[in-house]
Amino acid sequence: MGKLVVSENISIDGVIQDPTGEDGLGRGNWFARIGEQTRGLWAEVELNEALGAEALLMGRRSYEWFLARGWATSRTGTWTDRLRSLPKYVVSSSALEGPDWGNVTILKGDVPEEVAKLKEQIDGEIVLYGSGRLVHTLWEHNLVDELRLMTYPVVVGTGERLFTETRNATDLRLINTRPVGEDLALHTYHPVR
Repeated sequence: MGKLVVSENISIDGVIQDPTGEDGLGRGNWFARIGEQTRGLWAEVELNEALGAEALLMGRRSYEWFLARGWATSRTGTWTDRLRSLPKYVVSSSALEGPDWGNVTILKGDVPEEVAKLKEQIDGEIVLYGSGRLVHTLWEHNLVDELRLMTYPVVVGTGERLFTETRNATDLRLINTRPVGEDLALHTYHPVR
């Protein structure tokens, strides 16, 4: 049975939108506020997460975000190679545009049902990057098994948050927390069911 892991870069006030400042939010690019050493350690964490994954899951907008930044074509390195090699499952009601990233399957129809089937088919971690709306849908259907929140020490004050309104309160169990460099903290939680 697959384990669905939500992996997010998140501000201290819960914003996940525009960490690189490219979406026009006007408060983004909080990613650039961390030092070079911390950025290198962050990349190590991301690489190790990718090496431990059996598949990637994302919404169409997040998929296209990766494509627009060269992940399918021009980037190089171990992390890039690993992401290219992984099966990618993209939730989309329309055709995907842009270069082929390889190993891509489009999930259509009843999203919670499709993701539940995916969890039955894959043995290991299915890592979900970005995709706030998708996270919310899967959270509401109790399909998320783990949250990995790379927390940035900035209060953004506005923007899309990881959680907005949910049907119910959900208790979480802190599994691990650790500093990443001088600026970041990686918090890992499991929902208590």
